[in-house]
Amino acid sequence: MINLKNINTTTVFKDIRFWIILFFIIRLYGITLPPLEVSHNWRQTTVTMVARNFLEIDANIFYPRIDIAGEKTGITGMEFPVFNYLIYLASEIFGYQHWYGRLINLLISSLGLYFFYGLINKYFSKSTAFYATIILSVSVWFAFSRKIMPDTFSSSLLIMSLYFGSNYLEEKNPKHLLKPLILYFFLLMFGALSKMPSAYILIVFILFYIDKNISIKRKSIFFLVSTTALLPTFWWYFSWVPYLVETYGFWHFFMGKSFLVGAQEIMNNFPQTLSRFYETALKYTGFVVFLLGFYFAIKNKKKLLLYILLLSFLSFTIIIIKAGFTFPHHSYYIIPFVPIMALMAGYGLAQLKNQKWALTLLLIIAAEGILNQQHDFRIKEKEWALVDLDTQLDNYITKDDLILINSAKYPTPMYFSHRKGWVNTNEMILQKAYIKELNSKGLQYILILKRSFGSPLKLDYKLITENDDFALYQSR
Repeated sequence: MINLKNINTTTVFKDIRFWIILFFIIRLYGITLPPLEVSHNWRQTTVTMVARNFLEIDANIFYPRIDIAGEKTGITGMEFPVFNYLIYLASEIFGYQHWYGRLINLLISSLGLYFFYGLINKYFSKSTAFYATIILSVSVWFAFSRKIMPDTFSSSLLIMSLYFGSNYLEEKNPKHLLKPLILYFFLLMFGALSKMPSAYILIVFILFYIDKNISIKRKSIFFLVSTTALLPTFWWYFSWVPYLVETYGFWHFFMGKSFLVGAQEIMNNFPQTLSRFYETALKYTGFVVFLLGFYFAIKNKKKLLLYILLLSFLSFTIIIIKAGFTFPHHSYYIIPFVPIMALMAGYGLAQLKNQKWALTLLLIIAAEGILNQQHDFRIKEKEWALVDLDTQLDNYITKDDLILINSAKYPTPMYFSHRKGWVNTNEMILQKAYIKELNSKGLQYILILKRSFGSPLKLDYKLITENDDFALYQSR
């Protein structure tokens, strides 16, 4: 066990790289697990099925396709599949595996932590940067940075873009302007494309535009580069996504609510919305320390810190309202705002005169954060039956046969079946008219899951095979 008395004199424990690497190694536990953990397996498999379809069907990044579109091609609008495509590229080299996305996300998110530290250290203090980075590491990011989802991936790219963008704006040597500007451009472009809400943080650049020490020419070039970097995002989400949905006839991607509807839904779910800040983001102790940092920022008149909080919160409020009901009911929507909360909490710890108290609170925050996310590192016994579902089905049907699965809205079993078709509830599957309609569209088999993602259901169709986990029926 680390002796707290030695932390001040032990260089390695003061080096944020040690902690980033340590948390990276910790999260390697179970990194090769398939995306079957209870939390957000459905979201992860919509990423992996797109990556697998790039590998097996068509690698055109502009035409992502999923497996639950029935008789249709599966091509549909979604987040620009940068993350999915990296999984595909890894699969081209090493052969396809479920877990590549976990490692890719963990690598990029860990790199994001390093630049997060660098960014805070540049404008505040080393202790604030250290505490804030540790807090971010054990926040909701702890689990989500190893999920096959683009949320921390995108936010990390945006954090890196902030770092290089600020370097460009403040660089004194004209010879050193090109590199940070180019890096800023590509990190911003791919970060915003991967997950548009992550770009809310760009609002903090307003603080640079009111800085009279930065030339108008420098600001103008930066504005032009920023606008150019964001144009692909606007084109993708507001032109290409609607085109794919209309052309290929399948809606999949959530583009948000109107401001009026979203605001009403947030007010109707206000307690749950607040819980995303005090429970999901940093957990309870972390939120208390966030409030402590807010108190010290006001007391010490830290205008820069307060401006960052105010601007980012106002910008993120737009994301909250546009998400509406979805924000309080999906924990990953808070992810882009967590770095701001970690910054304020880190500042709070840095202001404590007694370092032992600061380290004790940091340890409590870490313990609470990690222990409340440890369930994401294991898979329930009943879920393991899905891992070889595709090979079991290969004994009875072909990969091209369209199937219907009783997993309600969950696409996870369809992904593991390695087939295409529909997912729906037991109640809908019992309706003869519904099955007749799907038969006319090419449905051939009905897969009834008994334990995982479904419940037993007897059908008046020819039974092909049955075991403890599923029953397979011919639909005609």
